Amino acid sequence: MKHTDERPYADPEAAARKLLELAAIVAAVQDGRIYIERINAPFMVELKGSGKEFGAGLKHAVAHGWLELHESGTYVRLKKASEDPRVP
Repeated sequence: MKHTDERPYADPEAAARKLLELAAIVAAVQDGRIYIERINAPFMVELKGSGKEFGAGLKHAVAHGWLELHESGTYVRLKKASEDPRVP
Protein backbone atom coordinates (compact mmCIF):
# COMPACT_ATOMS: atom_id res chain seq x y z
CA MET A 1 0.00 0.00 0.00
CA LYS A 2 1.34 3.41 -0.99
CA HIS A 3 0.74 6.35 1.27
CA THR A 4 2.16 9.01 -1.03
CA ASP A 5 1.77 9.93 -4.66
CA GLU A 6 4.61 9.47 -7.10
CA ARG A 7 6.59 12.69 -7.57
CA PRO A 8 7.33 13.27 -11.28
CA TYR A 9 10.52 15.23 -10.51
CA ALA A 10 11.90 12.99 -7.77
CA ASP A 11 14.42 11.72 -10.33
CA PRO A 12 17.14 14.39 -10.69
CA GLU A 13 17.41 13.78 -14.43
CA ALA A 14 13.68 14.34 -14.95
CA ALA A 15 13.88 17.54 -12.90
CA ALA A 16 16.96 18.70 -14.84
CA ARG A 17 15.23 18.13 -18.18
CA LYS A 18 12.19 20.12 -17.02
CA LEU A 19 14.48 22.94 -15.85
CA LEU A 20 16.08 22.98 -19.29
CA GLU A 21 12.66 23.23 -20.91
CA LEU A 22 11.77 26.14 -18.64
CA ALA A 23 15.10 27.88 -19.27
CA ALA A 24 14.64 27.51 -23.02
CA ILE A 25 11.36 29.43 -23.01
CA VAL A 26 12.49 32.25 -20.69
CA ALA A 27 13.80 35.39 -22.32
CA ALA A 28 17.46 35.70 -21.43
CA VAL A 29 18.89 39.04 -20.38
CA GLN A 30 22.43 40.35 -20.77
CA ASP A 31 24.93 37.73 -22.02
CA GLY A 32 22.34 34.94 -22.04
CA ARG A 33 21.69 35.17 -18.32
CA ILE A 34 18.50 33.62 -17.03
CA TYR A 35 17.64 34.71 -13.52
CA ILE A 36 17.20 31.67 -11.32
CA GLU A 37 13.78 32.80 -10.08
CA ARG A 38 12.50 32.74 -13.68
CA ILE A 39 12.86 28.94 -13.68
CA ASN A 40 12.41 28.34 -9.96
CA ALA A 41 8.95 29.90 -9.69
CA PRO A 42 7.28 27.95 -12.51
CA PHE A 43 8.94 24.73 -11.35
CA MET A 44 7.71 25.08 -7.79
CA VAL A 45 4.35 26.86 -8.26
CA GLU A 46 2.96 25.62 -11.57
CA LEU A 47 4.58 22.17 -11.66
CA LYS A 48 4.40 21.61 -7.88
CA GLY A 49 8.06 20.62 -7.62
CA SER A 50 9.81 20.80 -4.27
CA GLY A 51 12.88 22.76 -3.31
CA LYS A 52 14.88 19.54 -2.98
CA GLU A 53 13.79 18.44 -6.45
CA PHE A 54 14.74 21.83 -7.89
CA GLY A 55 18.15 21.71 -6.22
CA ALA A 56 18.84 18.14 -7.32
CA GLY A 57 17.73 18.91 -10.88
CA LEU A 58 19.89 22.01 -11.01
CA LYS A 59 22.94 20.12 -9.72
CA HIS A 60 22.31 17.36 -12.26
CA ALA A 61 22.05 19.83 -15.14
CA VAL A 62 25.24 21.62 -14.07
CA ALA A 63 27.14 18.35 -13.55
CA HIS A 64 26.21 17.22 -17.06
CA GLY A 65 27.13 20.57 -18.61
CA TRP A 66 23.60 21.44 -19.68
CA LEU A 67 23.42 24.59 -17.56
CA GLU A 68 26.06 26.92 -16.21
CA LEU A 69 25.31 28.25 -12.73
CA HIS A 70 26.93 31.54 -11.72
CA GLU A 71 28.91 31.34 -8.49
CA SER A 72 26.48 33.78 -6.85
CA GLY A 73 23.57 31.45 -7.64
CA THR A 74 21.51 34.30 -9.07
CA TYR A 75 21.43 33.17 -12.68
CA VAL A 76 22.12 30.31 -15.08
CA ARG A 77 23.05 30.09 -18.73
CA LEU A 78 22.08 27.41 -21.19
CA LYS A 79 25.16 25.61 -22.45
CA LYS A 80 25.54 24.59 -26.07
CA ALA A 81 24.57 21.04 -26.92
CA SER A 82 27.41 18.60 -26.69
CA GLU A 83 28.08 15.32 -28.39
CA ASP A 84 26.42 13.51 -25.49
CA PRO A 85 23.26 11.83 -26.85
CA ARG A 86 21.60 12.13 -23.42
CA VAL A 87 21.52 15.92 -23.70
CA PRO A 88 17.93 17.00 -24.24
